[in-house]
Amino acid sequence: MSIKTATLNGVATIEIARPEKKNALTVAMYQAMTDALHAAQADPAVRALLITGQPGVFTSGNDIDDFMNRPPAGGIDSPDSPVVLFMKALYGFEKPVVAAVTGAAIGIGTTMLLHCDFVYVSDEARLAMPFVSLGLVPEFASSLIVPRLMGHVRAAEKLLLGDPFTGADAVEFGIANAVLPATEVVNHARRIAERFNSLPPGAVRESKKLMRASATPAVMAAIHAENQQFAARLASPEAREAFTAFFQKRKPDFTQFS
Repeated sequence: MSIKTATLNGVATIEIARPEKKNALTVAMYQAMTDALHAAQADPAVRALLITGQPGVFTSGNDIDDFMNRPPAGGIDSPDSPVVLFMKALYGFEKPVVAAVTGAAIGIGTTMLLHCDFVYVSDEARLAMPFVSLGLVPEFASSLIVPRLMGHVRAAEKLLLGDPFTGADAVEFGIANAVLPATEVVNHARRIAERFNSLPPGAVRESKKLMRASATPAVMAAIHAENQQFAARLASPEAREAFTAFFQKRKPDFTQFS
């Protein structure tokens, strides 16, 4: 199973468990994570959610082969697309979400962190949002949130150039709470999640809702606009060149495009 779920001591856990593919996410895995989010939301025994990966890798992003050869019915920007449903389920999750990140967090691996309430990263973490290099555009409201967090010029480095950054950078930019040794990240994140067992759940939910209320319309609008552009870009000649080069293990040639 590529997505493992469990509930222990008030904490529901979603574990991305596909290490042989560097935890690359398939459409089926998005659906499984969405189902887990809905189940955790509905379970009164769950006070917080923990999202984690495998030692040395959070997720390398979308499984390109899966997305190119087995796209969601109705298109990736369809309201019923598992990717879209996951984005909406994570953003709309009412309980605290804690992420534990070791190793690589690429693409969606970074952008999903923008919608978690607590993020703990290892000193070996490597984050990146290389959408443009694949002929695509940013996703999951990152075109809105990243410039707000780190300013336009730094956001341009991360979103237009796709420059990677470290866990310490993520803390500086306001994406993560703290950097820890890799062996301590998951246990620390779980301890943070378990603290909500002793807090009033209604007050926690309403406070989280208030914290996000003013940003929600803009975030949802950004997600919608990005998804439409993302779907269009997937069919573009630039993306075809980028993906062909990826599979052929060569550098893409964009000199033919204007």
